[in-house]
Amino acid sequence: MIGRLVQAAGRGDAASRHELLSVRGHSVAWAFPLLLLVGIAAADITTGAFEIISWTVLVPGVAAAVCGVRATAAFAVVAVVVYVLADTVWQHRDETGLSGLVLVTLGGTIAVVAAAVRVGGEQRMLHMRDIADTTRRTVLRPLPVGFGGLDHAAVYLSADTEARVGGDFYDIQPGPHGTRVLVGDVQGKGLGAVDTAAALLGTFRETAYHEPDLATVAERLEIRMRRHRARTAALGRSDGDRFATAVLIGFSDDLPDVVDAVVFGHEPPLAVGPAGVRALSAVGGLPLGMSDLVAGSPVPPVCRPALAADETLLLVSDGVTEARDPGGCFYRHAEEIARAVAADPSNAAPSRLVALVRDGTLRHCRGRLVDDTTVFAVRRRGVPADG
Repeated sequence: MIGRLVQAAGRGDAASRHELLSVRGHSVAWAFPLLLLVGIAAADITTGAFEIISWTVLVPGVAAAVCGVRATAAFAVVAVVVYVLADTVWQHRDETGLSGLVLVTLGGTIAVVAAAVRVGGEQRMLHMRDIADTTRRTVLRPLPVGFGGLDHAAVYLSADTEARVGGDFYDIQPGPHGTRVLVGDVQGKGLGAVDTAAALLGTFRETAYHEPDLATVAERLEIRMRRHRARTAALGRSDGDRFATAVLIGFSDDLPDVVDAVVFGHEPPLAVGPAGVRALSAVGGLPLGMSDLVAGSPVPPVCRPALAADETLLLVSDGVTEARDPGGCFYRHAEEIARAVAADPSNAAPSRLVALVRDGTLRHCRGRLVDDTTVFAVRRRGVPADG
């Protein structure tokens, strides 16, 4: 527990620290400085050596690290009282002196101020965390189970543990013309990347519902990206040259053995099933926002690769494909997936597949993500749970 507490404190993760210092919802942070105070007093009474009672100055300091301001102030007062009792009541040695009393009093005062600063910083951090969580739910909205007739699973890991949201995005949009899926990655990081992802998702949610042709959806996404770039450039922002890689997938009830796919410079999806793992056959094109670099069609073509009913589409961002181990070797997720599915075909289910890639990525890079990481898996409903 102490090791986890130190790790949480090092990250500045106030929520984690509060959870570690709670039992059944009640804080037990006060137990640490109290045990220290009792131990110092007991050692002073039993040994009488080295004026151990002066060590009570440590008690409010420990309280300042784990308790609130009021509790820290209470321990500062108690530390002074115990110190005075050592001089006036226990009388088992020479007086410890005024200098020691000043030290304990000053240490307690400093501890109270430090606790106030820490608590204020934690409150601000938790407030920013709430804002980040709200932003994440807006950009990466929760998807109902079986949404659009698809089984799906997703995991998003931010390379910045404090930011909690970045430029990776995904969504499912059912409509009268089938169910469309969009997964992508905005170049760069920060709020600018989040802004770009939100712009693309807003366009996708509307056009994927209304437009019967997936090529039109793809074209609208490209236009939206270029409009967004123009706006940010006009505002004088340094991120006016952003682009985004993405994969746009269309599922149709009339075509149960194929999907429509448009690949905007993104890692091709993998089709994972009991028969093995294969890259989805689709012609790729330039990322969103870069159509002005070539003449002719502004968007990649719509391809129609085969996809069996028991195959799951796996889409990942470059947080997976560019994950490296300490020796600099890239993570080969397709090979690990192939071995896992060969050993147990049920690993092709979206939830198990996502967990497999997430755990494999974190294990390969020793938990040190260099980029935001998204793993998204989807397949048509109706596949038995064991297959």
